[in-house]
Amino acid sequence: MRPATESCVRGVTCPLVTSAVQLAWQACQTGVGGCRADTSSDRGEKPHLCPPIRLKAETGMEGDRDIQFLLQGGDLLKVRSPSWKKTRYFRLQEDCKTMWHESKKTFKSKQTCECRPSIPPTFSLDDISAVRMGRQSEGLRKYTEEQVEGRCFSIMFKGRRKNLDLIASSEEEAKQWVNSLERIISNISDLSCQQKTEHWIFTCLRKADKNKDDKLSQSEVKNFLRLINIDVDDDYADMIFQKCDTSKSGYLAGGEIEHFYDLLTHREEIDVIYGEYAKTTSCMSPENLVEFLMKEQREKATLADAHAIIEKYEPDEHVKAKKLLSKDGFLMYLHHPEASILNPDHREVHQDMSQPLNQYFISSSHNTYLMEDQLKGPSSTEAYVRALLKGCRCVELDCWDGSDDEPVIYHGYTLTSKILFKDAIKAVKEYAFKTSDYPVILSLENHCSVEQQRVMARHMSSILGSALVTAPMGDGMPANFPSPEKLKGKFIIKGKRLNKLEAIFASEEAPADETDVTEEEESNDEDDQEEEEKRKKKKKQKLAKELSDMVIYCKSVHFHGFEDAVRNLSFYEMSSFKEGKAMKLAEESANAYIRHNVDKLSRIYPAGSRTNSSNYSPVPLWNAGCQIVALNFQTTCPDMDVNQGRFLVNGRSGYILKPAYMRDVTTEFDPITLTRGDWLKHKTLHVMVISAQQLPKVNKKKSSIVDPLVKVEVYGVPADVAEKETSPVENNGFNPSWNDTFHFDVYVPDLALVRFLVEDHDSTSDNEFVGQYTLPFNSLKMGYRHVPLLSKNGDRLPSAGLFVHLMVVDAK
Repeated sequence: MRPATESCVRGVTCPLVTSAVQLAWQACQTGVGGCRADTSSDRGEKPHLCPPIRLKAETGMEGDRDIQFLLQGGDLLKVRSPSWKKTRYFRLQEDCKTMWHESKKTFKSKQTCECRPSIPPTFSLDDISAVRMGRQSEGLRKYTEEQVEGRCFSIMFKGRRKNLDLIASSEEEAKQWVNSLERIISNISDLSCQQKTEHWIFTCLRKADKNKDDKLSQSEVKNFLRLINIDVDDDYADMIFQKCDTSKSGYLAGGEIEHFYDLLTHREEIDVIYGEYAKTTSCMSPENLVEFLMKEQREKATLADAHAIIEKYEPDEHVKAKKLLSKDGFLMYLHHPEASILNPDHREVHQDMSQPLNQYFISSSHNTYLMEDQLKGPSSTEAYVRALLKGCRCVELDCWDGSDDEPVIYHGYTLTSKILFKDAIKAVKEYAFKTSDYPVILSLENHCSVEQQRVMARHMSSILGSALVTAPMGDGMPANFPSPEKLKGKFIIKGKRLNKLEAIFASEEAPADETDVTEEEESNDEDDQEEEEKRKKKKKQKLAKELSDMVIYCKSVHFHGFEDAVRNLSFYEMSSFKEGKAMKLAEESANAYIRHNVDKLSRIYPAGSRTNSSNYSPVPLWNAGCQIVALNFQTTCPDMDVNQGRFLVNGRSGYILKPAYMRDVTTEFDPITLTRGDWLKHKTLHVMVISAQQLPKVNKKKSSIVDPLVKVEVYGVPADVAEKETSPVENNGFNPSWNDTFHFDVYVPDLALVRFLVEDHDSTSDNEFVGQYTLPFNSLKMGYRHVPLLSKNGDRLPSAGLFVHLMVVDAK
């Protein structure tokens, strides 16, 4: 990256300039906001590194008891196995964002052959998904005794990182650790985007300050630029340094660093937009703001709305008193979730939740107990917790006979580890309704003997209690599913039933089925002859009446074709389809599949060949009206991103109401061959990718800098599927700029999703993932919008984001 020419930087009509170093150069050339030298060193006092930044970096809790406790730290017993329990010293680092723990291991230096402590490990508070009091992890339950329950706690991490199981010296100390960690994590998550940016830059400044003297030398400034993902020519970096070193001391300190920070966070594209509407003494008046909201953002806005925004977001009390909005206030408003790309109304439950259960797409997991692959990876109750916290509403339990008459869950005939059935049910009970209040379906793949099936029934009855649906709701035999609203806080069992549900209301007991089939045998996939032969040879399995009686609304049955289903199946009898069979039906008989799913539930699951827990695309199955499209939640991939995008809205309830034309048994809708109908609403989506902010490094090497590009992808019916991308920006992950415009034709917006993907460009190999965000087309907000970015694990990247302009118009 080279410096812009002086005429371009100073020119009023130049394109958007978003390079932080260009802005620094511009400011130094023109003297804008001249650098303030820190004079404290002249008085013999130690200068401080950006006090305003430090204060915000400490999440507004400076001097707080919880912060002080964590900064001081203490000894904790780390537990890995019955024999591996070792004391480690844990404490919070000064950035108030990183935990450090001392390792007592030693190694020999090649040079001196002396034993020295190894480099102490650290982890970011951003990596923590939860802190849980007591022996809630499998490790603590296995490796510790009940009497230490009150002293135990676990730190659970995002992604596949293992839990950190710890024991404090007392119950009071354990509670203090848990409460303090939870509080600071909560405070960090509540920071505004601007505060998170400041926090992140502060952390990079601290890292760059190698000798911890609260000053930045020329080499440390270059290191800082690399840390924030900018690569600049050495001569150019030296020029920036010399211009900002107004004290001519050979380092930046105090006000000089603070001003350098101000330059880095300056957004030229915001200046351009703001300048178009700030027509009152260089600030936005309420009238100016209304004009911006109506003209650019396509929002209905009144003066009262403008006054409310000014009151909420303007940081300068003097400006606020004049009923004006400064540029800082304008940027704070644009960064707030209510002004982001996702319609804020869709963050809450906004759809009709009183329709029958089968009229919704349902967030669903396959082999939920697995943390990794399908052959030898660990099984864990934590996998259920993670899926449920992501909004999953249908979890799978693969049940087998265990020792001591206790059923276990694992992937049969493989080397995956085992967990107790009762432990899985306890975990499901505790976390089922943390994210969503709407019903959870327990999909049983039953391989157990009759005796252990009875144990399963007893466990579910005792643990789930009245929340378990064990009888039809209402009076008499139901004619349809109850709604998600009526089933709030309830558990539904999906599995085999010995007889029809109508038998409950019959005077004579109906004859029972002779056999039981497991979940994934119900697909009756005729294309897989080998599996068909295995099924024929397998010994028929009996079903315990106690377990059978718990199956009310989701009875598992074979699928013998759409006509057979119409003639012979009741509404509550549902089939499972292997992905290959389901995809074929969705492609060749889409309309028939949609009509089938108006009355019945369908569950889709991955092919057995996906031993690495990869996923298939759920989109064609949703297009065919399938409700329970089960994916491997533990696997990070574009298909899982799209799945989470589908269920991002409606309050993350895990239930999305299907369009009306997919709830009509006489519908003519066919996603493969589009005809005229209520579904055809041809729109044109205009997307301008303007810039990005604070993109994370993909390669952790010090010298590595991201070369970002942005892809905009549309998913939906085949006619709507499209992808377009920007050119890469070399050596700038801090504030790259594109200003590229794309156009997409969208014919069935109700089923479409839009995915923004940022990649690190590589000319010699595949691009590397940086971040993404997926949301339904109908949830897009128009105008200038910030797009949050999520990591591979689906977690928010604290400071990273895209800045785009969107417009949706009716196509002619």
